[in-house]
Amino acid sequence: MIKKLLAAAAAAVVLQGGALAQNAIKLGVVNIDTGPFAVSGAFVNDGAAFAVEQLNAQGGALGRKYELVTQNHAGTPASAIAAATRLVEQQGVSFFTGLNPSGTSLAIASKMPGLNALFIDATAASDDLTGKNCGANYFRVGITDGMMVNSFREQTKASGIKNWDLLMADIAVGHDTAKRFTAAMQESGGKVNKTLFAPITASDLGSYIAQLLDKPADGLLMYYPSSGGIALVKQQQAFKLFEKYKTVLSASMVNEILIGAHGDASVGLWSAQSYFWTMPGERNAAFVKAFEARYKRKPTYIDADAYMSFELVHQAILKAKSADVPAVRAALSGLKASTVVGDVEMRAADHQLLRPLVVVQAAKAGEGKGEIVMKSIEPTAQIAPPVSPECKM
Repeated sequence: MIKKLLAAAAAAVVLQGGALAQNAIKLGVVNIDTGPFAVSGAFVNDGAAFAVEQLNAQGGALGRKYELVTQNHAGTPASAIAAATRLVEQQGVSFFTGLNPSGTSLAIASKMPGLNALFIDATAASDDLTGKNCGANYFRVGITDGMMVNSFREQTKASGIKNWDLLMADIAVGHDTAKRFTAAMQESGGKVNKTLFAPITASDLGSYIAQLLDKPADGLLMYYPSSGGIALVKQQQAFKLFEKYKTVLSASMVNEILIGAHGDASVGLWSAQSYFWTMPGERNAAFVKAFEARYKRKPTYIDADAYMSFELVHQAILKAKSADVPAVRAALSGLKASTVVGDVEMRAADHQLLRPLVVVQAAKAGEGKGEIVMKSIEPTAQIAPPVSPECKM
């Protein structure tokens, strides 16, 4: 009899545990674990995991805890779609973020109408995602290439430089940025001399460097992210490419994630990004302190944006008093919240988060070493592009 009672009790515990797991609100990460973007994958995982830990420590939402589910993929559009589909249809995830360049985000976004879930994008920058490819189930927390170009516009004014060369990764956001920067220069009386597009997986960038060295302009703008950016910074050293220009601007190349691999080869280069750990505010100070205690390092902009993705979902769930996708979607659209970057708003018309942008510069930090220093914060009103007329929700 005792054995039967113990067995029944054990079965009850198992059933209760299963019920609790089923009752959890599942948050997902679609992450790249191979190729040139994989170097940033760990930061998305850490930011997302830290958000879940912090939210659960606060009691979760609606009397339920959060559960994190991660699905890795190879970085191609097809693998990204498959990963997102598995998260939703097999793992039961309703809200997910992840590491995605614009090409894979565009692929995932195209499938969102058929998935009963919300994609809260932390990394992709192409304006098309909140322009002609916008959608009801897609929300972007990260900054756009339009925001970056608006920041670059301000930096070019300050530099006084009127002629520029461009070196861009041959990916969607690279073409977007080149098009927008060229238009911005034409509007302000400047011009672009050379525009080069290099494969993001290119191991030898010598031919592109040689083309830039042939009558270089006064300024250089580069968009060559992740490990590809590391290769470019290292290869240009032998040619002293950056020294040929009065000012060098970059996007997704000079940041706290990549600077360790640069040494001091990128010192002097400017960039714009979504977050830096020295941003002001008590909320950010508390975030940095807690994050550093947990991971023994300062949070990067990718950590912060992954964290914010789930923080905003949490706020929307509380506002909706529901974890049902339609209710959370309605609450997230137009949501205003206080975050680690300050007060933000998820613009209802295109689901783009309105937020400030940080201007940083690589500085020397000792022999053969560099560090990232925050130089200024561009306010939302100055860098946010208007809603695209092509966005039809």
